[in-house]
Amino acid sequence: MTVPQVIVKPIAVPEGSGVDFGVEISGIDLEQLNDDQFSIIKEALYNYQVVVFKNQQHVSPKAQFELTQRFDPAATSYGHGKTLDAKRSILHPDLKTIPHQPQVQVIGNGFIPSYEGLENIKLKHPHHKTFHKTIIPEEDDLDFTRFYRWHIDAALYGLAPPVVTTLLAVKVPAGRCQICRYDDGTGNELDVPLGTTAFVSGYTMYDVLSEEDKQFARTTKVEYAPHPYVWMSQAKSRSDGLGMLSEGLEIPLENLSPIEENKIQRLPMCWKNPVTGKLAIQVHPSAVRKLHLADGTVIDNLQEVREIVHRIQRGGIAPKYVYAQDWAEGDLVLFHNRGVLHSVVGAFAETEVRLFRQCNVAASYFPEGPEGVEV
Repeated sequence: MTVPQVIVKPIAVPEGSGVDFGVEISGIDLEQLNDDQFSIIKEALYNYQVVVFKNQQHVSPKAQFELTQRFDPAATSYGHGKTLDAKRSILHPDLKTIPHQPQVQVIGNGFIPSYEGLENIKLKHPHHKTFHKTIIPEEDDLDFTRFYRWHIDAALYGLAPPVVTTLLAVKVPAGRCQICRYDDGTGNELDVPLGTTAFVSGYTMYDVLSEEDKQFARTTKVEYAPHPYVWMSQAKSRSDGLGMLSEGLEIPLENLSPIEENKIQRLPMCWKNPVTGKLAIQVHPSAVRKLHLADGTVIDNLQEVREIVHRIQRGGIAPKYVYAQDWAEGDLVLFHNRGVLHSVVGAFAETEVRLFRQCNVAASYFPEGPEGVEV
């Protein structure tokens, strides 16, 4: 029997792109993964952050979960565990789990009669008009779009951020593209495939900073709100999807579920890659609440906190640094959740059906910060 050769090659990006991450791997069947093949995948993930596999339609939810957990075998909690007041959370409409493999979620758009034990489900692709302060006019809605919310996959309360997320494209609407607008006064735009997932590198986000801002990022910790996805649920996002506007609309802490102080997370602004040692700006901008500086100063004015974080992160989401995955059915993408930020993009017609499977597992350990900075 001939054993297929494993090939690792850079993902295709437009000429002049500043995207320096991402690889495609062929010659591996993820349903029949052995230890040597996993070692190749793991090395690729930590070195290139986004790993694309084509033609993986046959991969079962069980195999997807096992691949995801393999990056952190001690990890057992999935989703947001019991930290989430689901009905009040902004994530609530997006949460549908596969009954026989509850660590794997189904996301997408449109009506699905039956899939993996789920019956007659109606999926809704997140749309910026439900989350942003301003919106693209209705008549432009199918031609133009925005980044919905730049984020990392993490509960940010109690549970440690997952190491990796896996996404499998089961059904993808064919055809058209859209223009993603930043609508922030810069005139920045980006041509994107319909329903793309956009990725940016936290390492690039760090590298493009001034030396002064790099020093600030290396020595600053970010404190996240307790129950962050409920806390932010009434607030509105900036038009570039990079954090929230401050209008006093956050849910008061006393109106949240009981808060356990030891679950409030204070994480480094820079996370260190465990293989390369490089530093990534890894901040979920929508959930930030305070900044803790090296000299002991705590910035707790929410508007000021958000302005600082936005300034630090904005350079890293410039159009030339965004990788927009052009999904095809059977694509399975792993991304290093501690090295990239990502965003849902796109506006679908109701008849455009999209079905994806997503899996991530809360890590058994927290990310490491820069040398000399206590985490």
